[in-house]
Amino acid sequence: MNYKLIIGISAMLWGGTLCAQTVVPEWQAGVDKVKSLIKTNPEQASSEADELLKGKNKKNAELVSAVAFAYLEAGKLTEAEKYLALAQKADRKNPKVSILEGDIALQKNDVGKACQLYEQAIYFDQNCREAYLKYAKAYKSASPSLAIEKLQQLKSVAPDCVEADKELAEVYYANNRFSDAVQAYARFIDTPAATENDMLKYGFALFLNHNFEKSLEVVQKGLQKNGRHAALNRLAMYNYTDLKRYAEAEQAANAFFHDTDNADFSALDYQYYGALLVGLKKYDLAITEFGKALKEDETRTDLWREISDAHEHNNDYAGAISAYQKYYESLEQDKKTPETLFRLGRLYYGQGTSSDTLKVSKDERLLALQSADSVFAAISAEAPGSYLGDLWRARTNSAMDPETTEGLAKPYYEKVAEILLAKNEPRYNSSLIECYSYLGYYYLLKSDYPTSKDYWNRILAIDPENATAKKALDGIK
Repeated sequence: MNYKLIIGISAMLWGGTLCAQTVVPEWQAGVDKVKSLIKTNPEQASSEADELLKGKNKKNAELVSAVAFAYLEAGKLTEAEKYLALAQKADRKNPKVSILEGDIALQKNDVGKACQLYEQAIYFDQNCREAYLKYAKAYKSASPSLAIEKLQQLKSVAPDCVEADKELAEVYYANNRFSDAVQAYARFIDTPAATENDMLKYGFALFLNHNFEKSLEVVQKGLQKNGRHAALNRLAMYNYTDLKRYAEAEQAANAFFHDTDNADFSALDYQYYGALLVGLKKYDLAITEFGKALKEDETRTDLWREISDAHEHNNDYAGAISAYQKYYESLEQDKKTPETLFRLGRLYYGQGTSSDTLKVSKDERLLALQSADSVFAAISAEAPGSYLGDLWRARTNSAMDPETTEGLAKPYYEKVAEILLAKNEPRYNSSLIECYSYLGYYYLLKSDYPTSKDYWNRILAIDPENATAKKALDGIK
């Protein structure tokens, strides 16, 4: 099933100050106090900041930058720029200062300048993970290749950097590089850094990479933690269906449609549900689900073909023909090929040769065979180099003349035999035998025994053990 998946997944949160020292500095409490006052009491916040930056502290670039970041995070750009100037005066070569200036540039939507400043921070400190990650974040939508390159550089200096793997996975996933995304997710999915959304995206990346078993394994882990998660239950249904484990797919579908939180059903959801019901031979229910998918998205006219197939499986040829006609009519002109038309002819033929138990009247069967003949005639005209149109015309006309009294199929079988003899390829032998069998029988009924024998002998030349040909020749003797 070709298909496109649109699942709402929250953006991954960026970590804290990755360049910061692991030991909390003694001045951090003062910065936290300023941060808590910026919105509730800005004057006191400013006073506390001035007090904090007295004396030798005004030369502490880390501290000054931390105050500036507090204002920037609160949306106070003017104040942030004020403290940036103080931080630059304290130590222009401190990577935190470059990151701060880059963040301010990013706030002003100057991505190019921001990334130049993140590059500058890396120049001052090659191991400054925060600079690599912020550069990648800034470019991951506008220039994914640059984001990936920077994250790979980070991995070269810090192979164990989980944040780099998380961001690589995110960028690969967003750009449909699912094989690469799978590898990136696998490197951190079993760590505490992995979120529920990471697990979901990992599962979808595996699914879209057709690794259904592994995707299901990831999904089941997620469902153990949150059994009512709509997207995880959806993915379980998809995986079980593609694995043809239909009974389990039906259980997953019931959970998805009835026992999940905040589920938003899509056309693809109903299509998958219909497909698994077809797998369970619940054709009437499948048709209902395909209909829901069409109602959800009327542009998905390919669903008419799925509906047609379900009707055919249910031995409802009238329904199958009606649905397939809608599918065929919806196609662009260049897609209305002999191959797509052939399916319609086969459906008419199926209706025309259907069993009496299906309650198709004799007149309905004859009308269906006549329609099939018209379709196969059109195919022969559109694809004169192919034998299939004429072969199926022969079969159709044979069905309209079951006693072979009129020889309706004769000209078509003769034409097919001529085409296949010219091809002279063993893979066509079964069709050639079909032609000779009909013609041998036709001439036998006409009491033209020499001609009949010739055709039966032609069959034995292809298949010396052919029982039908042997029996016919014995009867002629």
